[in-house]
Amino acid sequence: MAWEKVKLGDVCVSIADGDHLPPPKADCGIPFVTISNITSANQFDFTNTMFVPQEYYDSLDEKRKPKVNDILYSVVGSFGKPVFIKDDSPFVFQRHIAILRPDESKIYSRYLYYKMLSNDFYMMADAVAVGAAQRTVSLTALRNMEINIPNKETQKRIADILSAYDDLIENNQKQIKLLEEAAQRLYKQWFIDLKFPGYETTPIVDGLPQGWWKEKLGDVVDYVRGTSYTSNELSDNEGVLLVNLKNINAFGGYKRNAEKRFTGKYKENGILESGDLVMGCTDMTKERRLVGHVALIPNLKECAIFTMDLLKILPKTISKTFFYAQCRFGGLSYKISPLANGANVLHLRPENMADIEVLCPEKSIVEMYDNVFASMISKIEKLEDQIQLAAESRNRLLPKIMNGEISV
Repeated sequence: MAWEKVKLGDVCVSIADGDHLPPPKADCGIPFVTISNITSANQFDFTNTMFVPQEYYDSLDEKRKPKVNDILYSVVGSFGKPVFIKDDSPFVFQRHIAILRPDESKIYSRYLYYKMLSNDFYMMADAVAVGAAQRTVSLTALRNMEINIPNKETQKRIADILSAYDDLIENNQKQIKLLEEAAQRLYKQWFIDLKFPGYETTPIVDGLPQGWWKEKLGDVVDYVRGTSYTSNELSDNEGVLLVNLKNINAFGGYKRNAEKRFTGKYKENGILESGDLVMGCTDMTKERRLVGHVALIPNLKECAIFTMDLLKILPKTISKTFFYAQCRFGGLSYKISPLANGANVLHLRPENMADIEVLCPEKSIVEMYDNVFASMISKIEKLEDQIQLAAESRNRLLPKIMNGEISV
């Protein structure tokens, strides 16, 4: 099979980037995304994005408005992250992201996406990136990058094979979202709207159902500080797993595959087990996306500890699962987060959150919620395991199928 070497600029209708002027802000309207909104699954997370006015979006050049089959590609700082656009939902992106509009008469767009997802393409981008603090792949360099491509029919077959893995990943992500939404709805129904099992016959005393009370956070939970480390104690393939701030999703939840490796010494109480609860205590985002927000540790299948940017939360009178739900679904994290302070880096002093009031429902109600939510968490972890296996399988196949080692 003959492969042809082409420049990206020759197989794309346009290669542009986001508006170079700071966009106007709005309370609602068109979502505005940055590189930080690109997930590990190479999709945009539109949760809690900023917004720009519709008029601003309308004023943009058409080549800067994402359309179906476009590819967005991060080119500054954390460069090398492609995102394939599957629908025409409007959004705006920063100038640190390039937008490629493939010429469908010359190249199959989803094939180009997988080409840009490959390690070989990343190495090419790395070779042409310039700068020190914020390395940048210029649009000129991007347009001149050369790739080998087969005929259109083969491109489609390759893309179809690889997209089957991504379809499984996307389907599982949708199921995870539905499970989390169900857990949030149940929490709201029982603990905010107070329509828990048996609420019809439960008297309300001082604004709370009989048998419910409030306590200060310092009386409900304890905490353990994480391990400090130096760069010399990090390794690519030796030591224990080091769970860090990057393992916290924006506004809560665990992000897999962001762990480091640590070869230094650590205390026994710094070891993490499946089901442990950690909270971010530092943050560099203006929106406070990490500080005060929590994650449940999944089964990492090996020894893991955590960094000083996290706290391990040790509930004393309530379960880890329910406290996690309070933080994620009951707004507790949003009461803790503003207590962090600092100029460039936000720091949360654990003692500062000790006086926050925490709802303590009657024990049997909490146990009922825990049983339902724990089942949901178990299902979510299994779905995430499947996502990880699918991604690993796709990534093993990707270089072999892209360089013709495996014929299709």
